[in-house]
Amino acid sequence: MKDSEILMNPNDLVRFLKKPSSEFTKDDIIRFCYENGIEMVNFRYAAEDGKLKTLNFIISSKEHLDAILSDGERVDGSNIFSFIEAGSSDLYVIPRYRTAFVNPFTEVPTLEILCSYYDYEGKPLESAPGYVLRKANEEFTRQTGGVFKTLGELEYYVISEREELYPGLDQKGYHTAAPFAKFEDLRTEALRLIAKAGGKIKYGHSEVGCFSTEDQYFEQHEIEFLPMPVEEAAEQLIIAKWILRMLGYQYGVEISFAPKITVGKAGSGMHFHMLVEKDGQNLMVEEGKLSPLARKMIAGILDAADALTAFGDTIPTSYLRLVPHQEAPTNICWGDRNRSVVVRVPLGWVGAQHMTQDANPYDRGLKAERPSKQTIEFRVPDGSADPYLMIAGLIVTSLRGINMPDALELAKKLYVDVNIFKPEYRDRLDQLEQLPASCWESAEALDAKRAIFEENAIFPAGMIDSRVASLKAYEDKGLSEKLYGDKEAIAELVDRFMHVA
Repeated sequence: MKDSEILMNPNDLVRFLKKPSSEFTKDDIIRFCYENGIEMVNFRYAAEDGKLKTLNFIISSKEHLDAILSDGERVDGSNIFSFIEAGSSDLYVIPRYRTAFVNPFTEVPTLEILCSYYDYEGKPLESAPGYVLRKANEEFTRQTGGVFKTLGELEYYVISEREELYPGLDQKGYHTAAPFAKFEDLRTEALRLIAKAGGKIKYGHSEVGCFSTEDQYFEQHEIEFLPMPVEEAAEQLIIAKWILRMLGYQYGVEISFAPKITVGKAGSGMHFHMLVEKDGQNLMVEEGKLSPLARKMIAGILDAADALTAFGDTIPTSYLRLVPHQEAPTNICWGDRNRSVVVRVPLGWVGAQHMTQDANPYDRGLKAERPSKQTIEFRVPDGSADPYLMIAGLIVTSLRGINMPDALELAKKLYVDVNIFKPEYRDRLDQLEQLPASCWESAEALDAKRAIFEENAIFPAGMIDSRVASLKAYEDKGLSEKLYGDKEAIAELVDRFMHVA
C-alpha cells in the first residue's frame, strides 16, 4: 500500500497502523485501542433479519481485551437464525480484525468489529450467510481461477415532515441538488462515515423518487459502491445501512430501504454489479465487446432468476416494485443500457477512452488507455435482500452458466434490444418468462431449482427448506391482485415492512 493511499485513507486504523485493513492483526487492534483511548469494543454480526446485532464489552485491561479478541464470545444461535443445525444452538462469534472501525456515534471511544459464526466444534457454521458466501467464492475461484468482484447500489428514502420551501418535483428527483434536494447533507455525511468504516464508495446522488403527502415528504437517494471482493462488498452494504439509520435517528427522520413506499412512485432496489478478474484483467470484455464469459454468466443467472428472488426479494412488498413501467424488471431477459431487464449491461467506457482528452485538450498528461470498468448488473433485488446470500446466489448461478454447454445460445435467445412493453413488440414479450409475483411463487421457484444452490455443498439443504417455509408463511400468492385499488390495505402492508433488513 502506497504512503499516499494510507495518508488519504478515511479509516482511522489504516492511517494509525500504516497498513491496509486486510493485514490487521490482534496486536494491531490492541495497540490502536491502547494508544487512542478506546474504552469499549462492540462485536457486530448480521442475523437472519439482515440487521446488525450487538455485543458490548467495556475494556478493563490489556489482558481482557486480548481475551476478547482471541476467543470471541458465545451467543444464542436459536435467537439469531430460524434454521440451526443440531448441536448448534450455542454459537461462537469470532472477530474479523480487518473489519475494525471507530464508532462515529458514541461519546465513549468505541471500536466496532464484525464477527463470523462458528459451531460447537469450532468449525464455521455451515448455514451462516457469510460462510455460504465464502464457500461460493472459493468454489468459483477453484474452478475458474478468476476473482469474482461485486458492488451494490443502495437505494433508500428519507421520510420527514412535509417541506414547503423549494419543493421537489414529483418523481423528478434524479441527481437533484440542494435546496431542491432537502437531505443532501445527510447523504454526504453518510458517505464520509461509511468511508471511515472501510466502505469503498463510487458516488452518491438523489434518485427519481420524490413526492409529498398531506403531512410527509419522501425523498429518495442512492449510494453506489466500488467493485470489491465479495465478502467485503456484502459487509459494506450492511454497515452502510446501519450508518444511514443512525444518522436518520440523529436528524429526526426515518430512513427506509423498503422496496415500495406507495404504488405509482419509484421503488427502491439493491442492484448488484459483477465482474471477474484474472491477473488484474477484467474478463467481462474481449476485443472491445462483451466477452463469451460474461454472456455465459448472464445465461446462468437468467436460467435461475426466478429462484434468486428468494434471496433478493424476500417480503410481500418486494412484488409491488417488480411491475411494468417502473424501471424494474418483470420479464426474464437481458439487454444493453435497458433498465427494465433482469440483467443490464451498463456503459463500460468500452471504445470511449478519449473523452477526457477531448474535454481537456491542453492536458498532455492524460492517458487514453485505462483498465476496463465493464460490469453486468442484476436489477432484481431490493432492500430486503440478504447481501451475503444474494451475492452467493449470483456466484453459484454465474458459475453454472460458465459450465452450461448451451449457455451462449440461451444468452442469445434471451437478449432484447427493444422496449418490450411497446404494443408492436407484444409477440417478443409473450416469449419471455416472468419473474415471480409473490413470495409464495419465489419459494416454489427456489424449491424447484434448489439443486443449483445445493451443489458443491454451498447452500445447506436445511437452509433452503427454511427459506422456502419462511417465504410461504406470508401466504401472499395473488396478493397484488387482491390489493389492487385498496389504498388503505396497501398502506398497512407498506408500514409493516417499512424497516426491512
